[in-house]
Amino acid sequence: MSETAPRATKAVIPAAGFATRFLPVTKAVPKELLPIVDKPVLQYIVEEAAAAGLDDVTLVTAPGKDAMVDYFDARADLDNALAAKGKDEMLAKVKAPESIAEITAIRQGGAKGLGHAVGRATAHVGSESFAVLLGDEFYEHELLPRMIDLQAQTGGIVLALLEVPAEEVVRYGVAAVEATDDEDVVRVTGLVEKPSVQDAPSNLILIGRYVLPGSIFPVIDQTPPGRGGEIQLTDAMDTMRDKGTPVHAVIYRGRRYDTGEPVAYLQTLIELATQRDDLPGFNAWLREFSATLD
Repeated sequence: MSETAPRATKAVIPAAGFATRFLPVTKAVPKELLPIVDKPVLQYIVEEAAAAGLDDVTLVTAPGKDAMVDYFDARADLDNALAAKGKDEMLAKVKAPESIAEITAIRQGGAKGLGHAVGRATAHVGSESFAVLLGDEFYEHELLPRMIDLQAQTGGIVLALLEVPAEEVVRYGVAAVEATDDEDVVRVTGLVEKPSVQDAPSNLILIGRYVLPGSIFPVIDQTPPGRGGEIQLTDAMDTMRDKGTPVHAVIYRGRRYDTGEPVAYLQTLIELATQRDDLPGFNAWLREFSATLD
């Protein structure tokens, strides 16, 4: 396939939700800043974007979540204190988030749905293709570049899909698909938001990565509230598909690091902690502790 669309260079991270599953801590601490040991979830996501060449990142935030932006700013007082104590390694870690990407923040202005949140980035993104990375999950770094490459070839919309047990489809957007010549790429023929098990067109769910054309913004503006009384990004994408915009998807077969609810967050935290070599004794303790469980 020949290239038909400019390669996306910008990312939008919707991060304005209340995170009610993590209350009361998220009353004061944004869910996106919950730590995976000593690095917040949001840093993993911004790093994922930057690794894919998306170093212009728009955070869609809400009142009470300014700490997300602060995290990527310099702290001269902290820098000076660490430097004065000769803690150079710690200083390097503290300063690392400042240079990952250029961060712009805008507020959503009410909990009106994912489509509305993405639409708030119109002025910054303009007519360019861009990626959307949901703020409560992250992925191995090969997924997003694959999606961006595919969208540059096909134009239109590119999604990421994950195969799940049939009973789980009720929690997600689900795609109806047709095969292509590439076993890891499908053509999307329909999208349904949180269907019943009986009505689901497949067991391929939408996960939190999208590559979209800038032409989606006027469609979002015209999309009425849907499921839950919110403006659904799925509805806007399906409108474009119905009017002829090509929609393709990469079937993701790697590890999904989910932090959207407490059990998944704890699983992600423990898994990544076990992979670190600077937490002496943790793996041994975990094995011993696991042996005490029924």
